[in-house]
Amino acid sequence: MKMIFAGAAMNVTGSKHLIEVNGKRLLLDCGLFQGHRKNSEILNRNFPFAAHMIDAVVLSHAHIDHAGLLPLLVKNGFTGQIFCTHATRDLCSIMLPDSAYIQEKDFEWLREKEKAVVGAPLYTIADATRAMTHFRSVAYGQSFSPVDGVKVRFMEAGHVLGSALVELEIDDRDTGHHVRLGFTGDLGRADLPILNDPGQLENLDIFISESTYGNRLHDDLIEIEDDVAKEINEVHARGGKIIIPAFAVGRTQEVLYVLRQLILKGKIPAIPTFVDSPLAQKATDIFRIHPEIFDAEMALMLQSGKDPFCDGCDGVQFTRSLEESKSLNHFPGSCIIISASGMCEAGRIRHHLKNHITDPNNMVLVVGFMAQNTLGRNIVEKKNPIKIFGDEFALNATVANFRAFSGHADQTGLLNFSSKVGSPSDMFLVHGELEPMMTYKAELQKRDNLHKTEITIPKPGQIFELGQDKKLHKLNYENEVASTYCDLLECELPMDVPPTTSV
Repeated sequence: MKMIFAGAAMNVTGSKHLIEVNGKRLLLDCGLFQGHRKNSEILNRNFPFAAHMIDAVVLSHAHIDHAGLLPLLVKNGFTGQIFCTHATRDLCSIMLPDSAYIQEKDFEWLREKEKAVVGAPLYTIADATRAMTHFRSVAYGQSFSPVDGVKVRFMEAGHVLGSALVELEIDDRDTGHHVRLGFTGDLGRADLPILNDPGQLENLDIFISESTYGNRLHDDLIEIEDDVAKEINEVHARGGKIIIPAFAVGRTQEVLYVLRQLILKGKIPAIPTFVDSPLAQKATDIFRIHPEIFDAEMALMLQSGKDPFCDGCDGVQFTRSLEESKSLNHFPGSCIIISASGMCEAGRIRHHLKNHITDPNNMVLVVGFMAQNTLGRNIVEKKNPIKIFGDEFALNATVANFRAFSGHADQTGLLNFSSKVGSPSDMFLVHGELEPMMTYKAELQKRDNLHKTEITIPKPGQIFELGQDKKLHKLNYENEVASTYCDLLECELPMDVPPTTSV
């Protein structure tokens, strides 16, 4: 058995981890790289594997940095099945075509701007639609076999609607070993609104863990309610607008829930609130058809007739047309605008930022992680001026950053989860920037159950092979994947021997 890390290795986007076993190739996630436009374009177009050689995909959840290259995978010749939960399939049915639409529009904009651009979008809406024919959805807890010798089971991850922890039972015929491998995807947090709490992977031999917040602690969402209300009320009092960049799936619904709770508790007035994202509207409709994933508090709220997603209740409106979106630029008085994308790299949010960040009466309310080299990160770091659509704008609006909204487990949550996975021989840290991963690794090494565990931060393109000692050993060689990815991600290359045929 071999494992190859080609995405979300020493960074937080483009999740892709390949398992080769018994002559088959199983891909965990197939995510889009997000960030600096030029580098992301190269990373996404240089797909690291021969698509026709991949036999199946196991998808942890629908976020684009985990699922966004599935249309390209199919376009490039993949003919296998894509396994995920029922809700993840439903979300992908709207998110992948939406991503394709953005690809097409961005390509048209670039071609008009630079004239000499040739080629085609990364993938099209037709490619995304074709990719959906490969999806096979499975319930939480139900065992299935994506390839020969591998059984998989999904458990609730608590990160976003349909998100899953992935438990794999692998019979490796080359070594004769039976291996229990666990993959967090993105691990959620306990006691967050709407979703059930994460499950727990146990008795693992190999553990692949996200580490986004490996060096940080989140505030409790209930405890910071007064701080959020204070910021909103101050902007409202001066007649300003509150711009909230939010992922259309998960974060938008969570923000609506919190705003509704603040109104019900009398902490803020019912300020006109516009959800300006067609994708968010569709995603909210999908939330409605999956009540089995709601936690007890959300279920009770719905039963009492206090639907946080209600269009027209307490000033909430879902904009539908482009004209409605544009009209928000001239809305008289204070309002809240929730718009995608969450990292401000695409979608309508860029237009709202362009039109509102120069006004000191306004505020950008940040409710999620912003990866390096994104517009959102530049705003969080209060760089000035801010470049949007190639033009520079003064960042005069205030910026408030609340980490309590994060759908990722913080350091404490990650450590608590890892302390219960058993005593794996190998643990790999992915989906994180280097500093958080290094801090998290140091804390992991203090855990009693991980004293004998080899904890590795894999570099892009690194390959590990299962030995007769039931441990994974690094195959030290440089390959084209590592070279391309590391050049753009600014990481050190593994030193090595010729690549295998799978890369």
